[in-house]
Amino acid sequence: MRSADLGRSGLRLRVACAVLLGCFALLAVRAAQLSMIDPRGLERARKQNSGTLRLAAARGLIVDHSGAELAVTVSAPSVYATRAAIADDEQTARAIAAALGTDTAAVRGRLKTNSPFIYLKRWVTREQAEAVRALALPGVGIILEPRRAYPHRELAGPVLGFANIDGKGTRGIEQKEDSWLRGKAQLITVERDAHGQLLVASGLDPRSAAGGDVALALDATLQAESDASLAEVIALTGARRGMVVSMDPRTGDILALSDLPSFDPNQFRTTPFAGTRSHAFLDAMEPGSVLKPFVVAAGLQHGAVSTGDEIDCEKGLFRIKGKTLRDRKPFGVVDLAGVLRVSSNIGAAKIGFAVGPEAHFDTLRRFGFGAPTGSGFPEESAGLLRNWREWREVDHATISYGQGIGVTAVQLAAATAALANGGLWLQPRLVAARREAGGSWRATEPAPARRAVRTEVADAVLQMMETVVSAEGTGRRAALTGVRVAGKTGTAQKLDPATGTYSTKSYLAWFAGVAPADDPRIVIVVMLDEPAGLAHSGGATAAPLFARVAAGHLIRDGILTQPELPLPRTASVQPDPDVPEKTRKPEPAPAVKSHPPTRGREKPQPALMIATLDDRLLLPDFSGLSIDEVKRATMRIGLEVEMHGRGRAVSQYPAPGTILAGATRRVSVRFAPRGEDG
Repeated sequence: MRSADLGRSGLRLRVACAVLLGCFALLAVRAAQLSMIDPRGLERARKQNSGTLRLAAARGLIVDHSGAELAVTVSAPSVYATRAAIADDEQTARAIAAALGTDTAAVRGRLKTNSPFIYLKRWVTREQAEAVRALALPGVGIILEPRRAYPHRELAGPVLGFANIDGKGTRGIEQKEDSWLRGKAQLITVERDAHGQLLVASGLDPRSAAGGDVALALDATLQAESDASLAEVIALTGARRGMVVSMDPRTGDILALSDLPSFDPNQFRTTPFAGTRSHAFLDAMEPGSVLKPFVVAAGLQHGAVSTGDEIDCEKGLFRIKGKTLRDRKPFGVVDLAGVLRVSSNIGAAKIGFAVGPEAHFDTLRRFGFGAPTGSGFPEESAGLLRNWREWREVDHATISYGQGIGVTAVQLAAATAALANGGLWLQPRLVAARREAGGSWRATEPAPARRAVRTEVADAVLQMMETVVSAEGTGRRAALTGVRVAGKTGTAQKLDPATGTYSTKSYLAWFAGVAPADDPRIVIVVMLDEPAGLAHSGGATAAPLFARVAAGHLIRDGILTQPELPLPRTASVQPDPDVPEKTRKPEPAPAVKSHPPTRGREKPQPALMIATLDDRLLLPDFSGLSIDEVKRATMRIGLEVEMHGRGRAVSQYPAPGTILAGATRRVSVRFAPRGEDG
């Protein structure tokens, strides 16, 4: 009996083993089918250990006309997570947040994303990347991404724009040339190790997908010089902001475009989007009297007036339907050039009436007003110029002297350049050349020129504009030593949004100028927004800024000059040359914001502005500094100095704004006791 029971037990054991072996065999066959035969199984296995990653391509370079790099692409570490490899979300979130110095809840929220691959934080610092790498967390790693970098920070920031975190061009040149600069995103084959770390499974050559390069017409040295001069004048006048547009009238090239306050494109994520706009292209503003040369041009072009005509500007008053026009004082009878020289509103209106609204409108359009310039700058404003059929008599009168019309600084520069170019209007050019990755530069084709007025008309108006910069003109502070200058001042009253009327306290100060007037090389438009104090006019604030910038720009063409008059250092009580007497109200505030006196000085001195690029140096203004202060400043910038006299610096040679280059850089400074004439 015992032997039989044992036999039956052995049989049951053998049967059970056979059944188990059969099950294992079936499972092995099914596993082989899924992993080796069934494509769905193969795909599941592949996805568990490998995949693809989309990586943005390196953007092409943006350089200035001489090759100085304004925008480049660098590698930036980003922290990622592979969702399936993370064992504990909460522990991982706390560790990552501590390493990155960020909020745990934010990291936790990212980890809950329904995606196999997650960016926990992009563009972290090298130190943060090392801290995350040292944690050795399962499923968390570091990958290098392309990131846009701007070596000169705020320099030309509104012109350049920026590329966002996904590598897309936003604002400025980055947006305008995005399709050329962007390149092609790369799909990279990757594998995951046991800890969920990504391993690149195929070779990666960033150059193979890099975008093309762009060379601007912009000159970085002139841009730095223009920025420094504008910053100094803004500080002196207390203006809210300002801009300078420099253009070559022979080509339409924009050589410098300062728009201050600027922004640093490297910091676009912490800069309000509104703070990244280019006001020179996007803001339409009333130009005031700086528009008067174009009504004179319309009169000459259509035969309504001639160069020898005289215009009766009444007794400073001119009554029309709906308005009484006023000049700042009675000018009596003036010639055509005198209308510009003394900036007569009455004279400009009478010329406009003689031309007629249709012909006047047509001339303004031919000079580019009321339409985008075609520069291609993103969202460029067309300005504001209503159709002539909508003009009432009062509208026609005010448009003649720059009210009731909106222009951009770039439009005004292009229109002034047409006067300097024999009446031919050229489209402003930002991009001078393009280059494919690994290829050679190809110059961009300029747009066809358009005739705005006849050559003799443009030449005649330019000669009249020279009288504006004479001793009797409103723009005398724009004069340069040994160089003929043509220009026009403008002081536009701003609209008060609270009342809907023109303000008697807030102004835009303008100057548009050409140098040399007898052989135009440069056109510069200057605007200051709300300069403070009584000396807030274009002639008092914008004209001297023009002279400062123009002197530096002309050195590029081998023309050595300097402003005939220095920048105003304190408030002036001189009358505003562009605003009628009855609109002025005295203001107790000085033009220069007050600061406590330092080291016994009677007047505060602006911060010393020093701009350098490669081996070139923009010579700062040493006026008012002591001998010790000049020594320290020149030692800091590697400048040899010859000092004469004692006291405070009263003059220097070369003049402030001169660009020095090469190994030997020297300046001579003369000092005098306080109160002596320099």
